[in-house]
Amino acid sequence: MGKITFMGAGSTVFAKNVLGDCLRSPALCDFEIALYDIDSVRLEESYIMIDSLNRNINNGRATVKKYLGVENRKEALRGANFVVNAIQVGLYEPCTVTDFEIPKKYGLRQTIADTLGIGGIFRALRTIPVLEDFTNDMAEVCPKAWFLNYTNPMAMLAGWLQRYSPIKSIGLCHSVQTCSYDLLTGLGMEYKEPLRERIAGINHMGWLLELEDADGNDLYPEVRRRAAEVLERELAKGNSTNEDLVRYEYIRRLGYYCTESSEHMRSTTPSSSNRSIPS
Repeated sequence: MGKITFMGAGSTVFAKNVLGDCLRSPALCDFEIALYDIDSVRLEESYIMIDSLNRNINNGRATVKKYLGVENRKEALRGANFVVNAIQVGLYEPCTVTDFEIPKKYGLRQTIADTLGIGGIFRALRTIPVLEDFTNDMAEVCPKAWFLNYTNPMAMLAGWLQRYSPIKSIGLCHSVQTCSYDLLTGLGMEYKEPLRERIAGINHMGWLLELEDADGNDLYPEVRRRAAEVLERELAKGNSTNEDLVRYEYIRRLGYYCTESSEHMRSTTPSSSNRSIPS
């Protein structure tokens, strides 16, 4: 039996997706799960949810514990095999709003502002000191653990971790797991599972390079045909509300589907740009 510590467990959607997958994995389903956050209300909500998932889909095989506040951080990390990081320093308000509003004041519009560019730099500058605190604690109480980072800006944080931290680390994004499902569902395609996929790229710009059904049939020719039809139909109607139109345009021009939502690439308003941000 091992231990998984989730930093920023108040990010309920990320906790549900990541830990839900762990609870359904035979290799991880009997691990101890330590939930850590500095917000007591959100920590309690996530604890109730993960404890319920453990009982309902895992027969209660995992042990779920919660740890509140900096004073309990080392204990949450102690003896961990894996540390999942999904924090947001400064919250959406005021900090993420500031990431948009200051560049906007000088004529720079951003879509997500948590990857690269000036918004990403702002975000990295306030997040790296917290990662330093986390990894210093890990070096003391779980030095052999893997640090699995879901927090953005991924490239900058992963770069800092690999250059300046003694802890083993890797950057991850959960959109890869749902990429093919979102594409095929959006196009109304039926398929035989399990799918075989090959995805490569960088964070927020990964590419679905190959997609086959359980019988080895290449699904991309039909994907390209349907995506072109939807794109032409929606644009002819002047309809830009389809969430995947930018990604369908990628398929038409580049031949492949991107792992991230169209929102990551198109012009949008700051108020709608927090959908994929860990809390």
